[in-house]
Amino acid sequence: MTRKYFGTDGIRGQANKFPITPDFAMKVGMAAGIAFRRGDHRHRVVIGKDTRLSGYMIESALQAGFTSVGVDVLLLGPMPTPAIALLTRSMRADLGVMISASHNPFADNGIKLFAPDGYKLSDEDELEIEALLDADLGPKLASSETLGRAKRIEGAQARYIEFAKRTLTRNLSLEGLRVVVDCANGAAYKVAPEALWELGAEVVAIGVEPNGMNINKDVGSTAPNALIAKVRETRADIGIALDGDADRVIIVDEKGHVVDGDQLMAVVAQSWAEEGRLSAPGLVSTIMSNLGLERYLASLGLTLERTPVGDRYVVERMRAQGYNLGGEPSGHIVLSDYATTGDGLVAALQLLAVVQKADRPVSEICHRFEPLPQIMKNVRYKSGRPLDDDAVRAAIAAATTRLGHDGRLVIRPSGTEPVIRVMAEGDDRDLVADVVDGVVDVITKAAA
Repeated sequence: MTRKYFGTDGIRGQANKFPITPDFAMKVGMAAGIAFRRGDHRHRVVIGKDTRLSGYMIESALQAGFTSVGVDVLLLGPMPTPAIALLTRSMRADLGVMISASHNPFADNGIKLFAPDGYKLSDEDELEIEALLDADLGPKLASSETLGRAKRIEGAQARYIEFAKRTLTRNLSLEGLRVVVDCANGAAYKVAPEALWELGAEVVAIGVEPNGMNINKDVGSTAPNALIAKVRETRADIGIALDGDADRVIIVDEKGHVVDGDQLMAVVAQSWAEEGRLSAPGLVSTIMSNLGLERYLASLGLTLERTPVGDRYVVERMRAQGYNLGGEPSGHIVLSDYATTGDGLVAALQLLAVVQKADRPVSEICHRFEPLPQIMKNVRYKSGRPLDDDAVRAAIAAATTRLGHDGRLVIRPSGTEPVIRVMAEGDDRDLVADVVDGVVDVITKAAA
């Protein structure tokens, strides 16, 4: 099912270049507003954003689009993506919008849409909006007396902070923990430090001085060196790094070692299994999760369901098969008992709950398995479909046979650029490296 404008995570691109331009953003507001004008009640949309400079422009354009088709707009300001999903439901909005390009540099931006239930839009909804984007919307505009209104909502951040705190048991306190939190100069720069402090932690906050152009710059989950240095400097018990829109998280232990999403999912899976909180015997992750995680879960009698890369696919599988835990190695952790999408702060709080109950260092809590050697290389191509080449297919089949049951080979095209990603893992690092190099060589020749 080919989409013209939507990718795996909304509409995204460089700010002030198509499709992230004010005129197109206005039309997105018009099209989405028309698509979700369902029923005869007064319709409304909540709009949040991260801290990018272009957020002002896109927010105003979306506001104009929605109000022009008779939809009221509630402006929430800088808020994490999961907060927008939550407030779409709790404020009974017909639609939620998050203006963000997540972990990308400040020059990029994007438009993520949420349905009234707080989940990302279905394929059918996205296709309906795309059809409207290519249509003449003039006849569908609201009459002069039915235009929408817009207003800024106070207190939205406090609502999200209280929600995050209530994901922990009432008697659990973070008192005694020194926590460094890196907010990536992004959407959670106010809410994350406040929530941790209100729960009793001693909080050291970095990445909390956004200027519109420093989001994700040398801070956040994709650039953990600043967090590592601050954890060591302050002798903190744990470091928490969020990304620009706070839907993903990575952890740094007290020794300054990075803990990825696979280890976090392992911690939560075992804890929830012991407490009888898993709604299905396992979790959902993507084809990129380490084989070590799969083996560790098997040792607990749990399974790992794999999906294509992208948190939307993880959530779809969770909903279809009744799982309440899923995520990605990058730190998108989906806890569907609480949230409809990845929530970096809530995932971190679940880990902190385990740390407090066990009264053991984070380095011990978060090392549940030894990751298998995993190597990934990218092959850039100009045109065509290199994976359809007979020699490439033969090389992939041969490499898979060489790895056998003790390894995995994953070949996938990038969804955003002309690149083939070649990843292999297994117990024998030399074999894994040789397999990746062999496949890369063949794909490179086919792509020339």
